[in-house]
Amino acid sequence: MRPVLVTGGAGYVGSHACRMLAASGYLPVTLDNLSTGHRWAVKWGPLEIGDMADQARVSDIISRYKPVAVMHFAALSLVGESATQPARYYGNNVAGTLSLLEAMRDGGVDRLIFSSTCATYGEPVSCPIAEDAPQRPINTYGRSKQMVEMILQDFVAAYGLRATALRYFNAAGAADADGIGEAHQPETHLIPLVIAAARGKRGPVQIFGTDYPTADGTCERDYIHVNDLGAAHVRAVEFLNESPGFHAFNLGTGRPYSVRQVIEAVSMTAGRPVPHQIGPRRPGDPPSLFADPHHAQAVLGWQGVQSDLGEIVASAWRWHAAQAASSLAEIQIAV
Repeated sequence: MRPVLVTGGAGYVGSHACRMLAASGYLPVTLDNLSTGHRWAVKWGPLEIGDMADQARVSDIISRYKPVAVMHFAALSLVGESATQPARYYGNNVAGTLSLLEAMRDGGVDRLIFSSTCATYGEPVSCPIAEDAPQRPINTYGRSKQMVEMILQDFVAAYGLRATALRYFNAAGAADADGIGEAHQPETHLIPLVIAAARGKRGPVQIFGTDYPTADGTCERDYIHVNDLGAAHVRAVEFLNESPGFHAFNLGTGRPYSVRQVIEAVSMTAGRPVPHQIGPRRPGDPPSLFADPHHAQAVLGWQGVQSDLGEIVASAWRWHAAQAASSLAEIQIAV
């Protein structure tokens, strides 16, 4: 099997990418400090506990496994926190990536797939958003990701690195049959928050504004199934085998769903209404954000095949229900 080093492979998107790598004949080698990732999410290859900023540690892992490429997911990603702790975010997301890149250079690994984000675009002038849209991030998290993209382009020009930045929109869903899903602490993503409200695990969901210029007045976002994201990362590895240089791809469906549509989809799956409350707009929330996915379709041969909202919600619901059942069983055994 061909090894691929996966930084942050114990996290949400990283673990799903590891699953897809293994299904495609690769050996995913996870490097994770487990600060936000989960040991239980590493199922398809070895786990190396460590930090990407520890260049000696990364160099040792590269020397032992000799990966054909690196998938780089390790990052701090809370937008609000990034505003209050910019030193931490730039230190981890930017300086940590530089250490990783130096270890790759020392070890002769010249292929990198970078987990980027639509947050690099900031507030777009229009939608759908194509890859050549201006990148004007409005928060520290988005700026840290844009900085890494710029660094990658310089490394491509100077050192012959081959790099792909995958800018995803809203990752959602779960590979519930394989026991992995979305488990953030704290949770900030809409779909798991709505599911928690439907299951009585939290209070009503807040709808921030109902007067946006959208079909139902609530914000719209482009949700992409995390299994589809994993498949795109595998395609990107194979693409770089034949394609030198730096490349960027938007990963989305091009079809946005509103907050009200998400709540309705969860209600349909749960078989009961989701408690929710109406509140004022939040500053900085664009009415609509969704991708132009045609470049990824044409060049990577990729598109979101599992990203219907109903399927996304159903898979996430099953995963959360299974987690609750597992926790209850553990309590009963302990008693």
